[in-house]
Amino acid sequence: MTLLLEAVCKSYGGHAVVQDLSYALEPGTVVALVGHNGAGKTTQIKMMLGLTRPDSGRIEVLGGDPRRPETRRHLGYLPESVQFHPGFTGRETLAFHARLKGLPEAQDALLDRVGLIEAAGRAVRGYSKGMRQRLGLAQALLGAPRLLLLDEPTSGLDPALRRELYGLVADLAAQGTTVLMSSHALTELDGHAERVIVLNRGRKIADGTLAELRRLAGLPARLTARVGGVLRRIAVNEAEKAPTLRALLAEGAEGITLEDPSLDDIYAHFLRREAA
Repeated sequence: MTLLLEAVCKSYGGHAVVQDLSYALEPGTVVALVGHNGAGKTTQIKMMLGLTRPDSGRIEVLGGDPRRPETRRHLGYLPESVQFHPGFTGRETLAFHARLKGLPEAQDALLDRVGLIEAAGRAVRGYSKGMRQRLGLAQALLGAPRLLLLDEPTSGLDPALRRELYGLVADLAAQGTTVLMSSHALTELDGHAERVIVLNRGRKIADGTLAELRRLAGLPARLTARVGGVLRRIAVNEAEKAPTLRALLAEGAEGITLEDPSLDDIYAHFLRREAA
C-alpha cells in the first residue's frame, strides 16, 4: 500500500479543515481529489509530505512516517503555484533540486521529457507560466518517485501540453508509481483518473471509479437526435438507452449523440445531496 489515511482530522484556528478522513491508495493507480476551494485538498497533501501533522488519526506513506528523510526521497510534489529563483536557468534549477535529493545534478533527460531541453540554458525569469509548470513537473519527477502528488498540475498548460502531461501520468502509473492529483478541472480528469475522491468541507462524500459514481448518482444520460428535421433532446437512464436508440433509428433519426453525465455533473450532484 502506497498511502493510508485513517480517521485523519486537522483544524486551524478552531476551524476543521479535514474531518475524519480515511482512504488508501494502491501502487500504480491514478486518483483524483476533487473539491471546491477550502475542501481540504492541499492540507491533505501537506500532511502526506510531512510538512504538517494531523491533530488526530494516522497517515502512513510508503509504509512509514512521511517526515522520515528516507520516505521523502521517494515522493514527488508539484505545488499549485510554482516558484523558482528567476536568475537560475532551467538546468541550474533542476540541478539544485537534484542535490537536495542526493541525486546526480545532470538531469537533461528529465528536461527533455517535459519539453524544456531547448530552453534549459535560459533564465527562469524568461519562462512562460506553462514552461515554469513543466519545470515544476520535472523537479517532481526527480528520483523516479513512488508517490507523485500533483496540486492543480495543468495550471497554465495549453490543451496539447495537458494531453502530454496526462500521457506522462499514465506511463508513470504503468511503471508502478501512485499518482494523486488535486484539480478543479473536473471534466478534464474524465478518462485520466481511474478513481475519484469527492471532498466537501474536509470530509469524503464519495469515492469510486467514474462508472461507480455515475451509478451511485443515478443521473440520466443526454441523448440528442434529429427526427424529421426536428431536434430532440431526451434524458435516459441506463436501462432506457438501448430501447430509446432502437426507437429513434426506427423513426429514421439522424445525428444521434449520447452523452453520459460528466464529472462536473457528478460532483454537483453529490454536493447538492450533502446540502440537502
